[in-house]
Amino acid sequence: MERRERERITTLTDTLRVAMVGHGFMGAAHSQGWRVAPRFFDLPRQPEMTVVVGRSAEATAASARKWGWDESATDWREVIARADIDIVDIVTPGDTHAEIAIAALEAGKHVLCEKPLANTVAEAEAMDRAAVAAAARGVCSMVGFTYRRVPATTFARDLVASGRIGEIRQVRAEYLQDWLMDPEAPLTWRLKKELAGSGALGDIGAHAVDLTEYITGQKVTSVSGILETLVAERPLLGEGVGLSGTASSERGEVTVDDVALFTGRLQSGALASFEATRFRTGRKNALRIEISGSTGGLAFDLERLNELEYYDATQPELEQGFRRILVTEHDHPYLAPWWPTGHMLGYEHGFSHQVRDFVAAIDEGSQPRPSFADGLHVQRVLDGVERSSAAGSVWTPIAG
Repeated sequence: MERRERERITTLTDTLRVAMVGHGFMGAAHSQGWRVAPRFFDLPRQPEMTVVVGRSAEATAASARKWGWDESATDWREVIARADIDIVDIVTPGDTHAEIAIAALEAGKHVLCEKPLANTVAEAEAMDRAAVAAAARGVCSMVGFTYRRVPATTFARDLVASGRIGEIRQVRAEYLQDWLMDPEAPLTWRLKKELAGSGALGDIGAHAVDLTEYITGQKVTSVSGILETLVAERPLLGEGVGLSGTASSERGEVTVDDVALFTGRLQSGALASFEATRFRTGRKNALRIEISGSTGGLAFDLERLNELEYYDATQPELEQGFRRILVTEHDHPYLAPWWPTGHMLGYEHGFSHQVRDFVAAIDEGSQPRPSFADGLHVQRVLDGVERSSAAGSVWTPIAG
């Protein structure tokens, strides 16, 4: 459909035209969310997958065809300037988040930006300022901490908020993967600080921090941590890594962390321990969180994402023990439109829930969560861990 024809038609319909900048792994996940959410949820406005933007015209066009976008483009600035775009969804590497998000907000577009919000605190602060200014004009912004929208984690948040585990005394959060175990795995953008900002700390540790704060309702106020790079050099991407796995002599420096270990203190004074690693042998995508309270406890593992473990310490001693709650009943968060009880959801469903919440906030004129301010706070925690590690694991306060 020609752009002028689309502009004429959409003035008569209640749609939200979406432009997605980036189209890799996370672009596929977001595309799934935009495509599926309107078919399961009764959305107040209908998102339209208008255009996907990437650097390679050929690769971006292929992604558009595969995931159902109406068209493709290679210049995000031109796309943001278009009158027929309402939402800009940013799924690019972290070094581009600030420039794209700020430009989109200033152009009056609602913005969904993948985590972590930026590569530096200064960039995140600039993004938050732009979001605040845009909010005054009715423009919404949100960070893609999608694991908040797994039904089991949302239910865990509700249990904590209702006092079911009492006073929070201790938290353990860890995100464990092993996809970098092979020292001959190539030097992708995620291993370059100038592009990714940090390694395991920002890539997956950001999720552990945000999920802890979301479920407990408390922010991290100080940290003490250490970062470690286990493989210092890797083959350059696309160079010398054949079917045999033999690396070429052309190698580049890994400039991010492979493992992040840190302790944090919550607003209540409770201690939380965190681990983020892409070297935990045998663990594929284990985002785990255990919360210990004065009258009970909760435990969640993303590798069993339809389950939540709950311990009720008020029960008679002979009846105590963690019990498994299968979070598939329709009364659980997000689950009413999906399948019959016991029919499991997967990783991709969180992105549909994200679309549901974002579209609802836009329609209501409210600011969705997690906000850019939430993303800025997580960025400050990540920065605090880096500064603590560089100073010998000293306790470092977190601003804001």
